[in-house]
Amino acid sequence: MEVFSLDFALGLLPLMLKYLHVTIFMSVLSLVFGLMIAIIVALIIQTKIKIIYPITKIYVSFFRGTPLIAQLFFLYFGLVQMFPSLKGMDAFTAAVIGLSLNASAYMSETIRGAISSVDKGQMEGALSIGMTYLQAMRRVILPQAARVAMPALSNNFIDIIKGSSLAFTLGVTEIMATAQMEGAAAYRFFEAFTDVIIIYWGIISLLGYLQKKLEIKMSEGY
Repeated sequence: MEVFSLDFALGLLPLMLKYLHVTIFMSVLSLVFGLMIAIIVALIIQTKIKIIYPITKIYVSFFRGTPLIAQLFFLYFGLVQMFPSLKGMDAFTAAVIGLSLNASAYMSETIRGAISSVDKGQMEGALSIGMTYLQAMRRVILPQAARVAMPALSNNFIDIIKGSSLAFTLGVTEIMATAQMEGAAAYRFFEAFTDVIIIYWGIISLLGYLQKKLEIKMSEGY
């Protein structure tokens, strides 16, 4: 058997690309939900709301301090034993929830740091003209913080995409799962995972390019 079969690698690429939409859809959903949670967590930590503040600190510490794959297994295989009602949850949903919670812990710190970088006088000025705290955050602080946070948030999205490759361990059929199955069937793991690397590298390179364009666009007014 030859060391590397180019024909097999090229023939497998179209099959793997058929499941690219699963990876992208999973990643985008995880980004949206993760960002929503991250903003809420960041605001709670920033304002140090009693009772909820220590809970959010533990939340961030837990998801930043444990492996993503362990979190996915805990969510999909572990919690079902404690809450039988979760037995109906499919692997895709579990993967999205796990990726969202994990990403939100990292993004919340990014957003909190970006909010802290905005001059405190901005908030004081907004409050002095009659805005509520939430109005000031939405209209004044967060738009400025978004520009500061954008590079790190883009990197968080890249991490989500790479982390989505672990979804195959739950049974989600996506790029990594296809590589695993086809590679095992033909005993061609080298070619299969070479395709995986090329596909993910291409996706991340494209996102890196779009990130630079977005940063330039957001900096035009400053």
